[in-house]
Amino acid sequence: MNKLIPIALGAAVVIGGGAWLATSPTTSTTAISPVTPAVAQDADVEMAPDMVMGDADAPVELIEYASFTCPHCADFHERVLDDLKTDYIDTGKVKYVHREVYFDRYGLWAGLVARCGGDARYFGIVDMLYEGQQDWIGDGQEASILANLKTIGKKAGLTEEEVDVCMNDEAQAQSMVAAFQTNASADEVEGTPTLFINGEKYSNMTYEDLTEIIDGLIES
Repeated sequence: MNKLIPIALGAAVVIGGGAWLATSPTTSTTAISPVTPAVAQDADVEMAPDMVMGDADAPVELIEYASFTCPHCADFHERVLDDLKTDYIDTGKVKYVHREVYFDRYGLWAGLVARCGGDARYFGIVDMLYEGQQDWIGDGQEASILANLKTIGKKAGLTEEEVDVCMNDEAQAQSMVAAFQTNASADEVEGTPTLFINGEKYSNMTYEDLTEIIDGLIES
């Protein structure tokens, strides 16, 4: 069996003069943790694009900063996102942007798997990652997490070889981390989930509170 050696293990993603995500001991972020300030990136590192769902011309733009290892984000996904998609995204009222935050190496690995499916599969894999968060983090051991993420990728229709390639894609990993640092620093994101609704910053909230804000913007 081919062993998965993701870029965060096989070749460190170097950020700010040090190996980032290669020594973090945590597997989840239960407490809201501060985001490391953005640092200058190499000129040839292109930021990964935003992952967007919905009408580009929708009257409301909702940006969510979220980590795949954050329990609060998984809870928000379960409580809010399905209804938001049905009521606002699919009806052309909201453009939804999912911006990944990496508090630990495992969130980056999960992001590599999600983007491995391309635009067509990205949000489906995101659903699987949040809904099965406790299962794929499991015992918190690296080998188990790698195997579980590989299984998610295969369930999403990717081959074992495709997942291997994606999790060893150093250029993609650097691009994703560059986007995270640049965007999160510019928006002063200090924890997840953090929401921006037409440019206004909000913390975690109920679906009822969210719809009140969205409806107010649409009516205005």
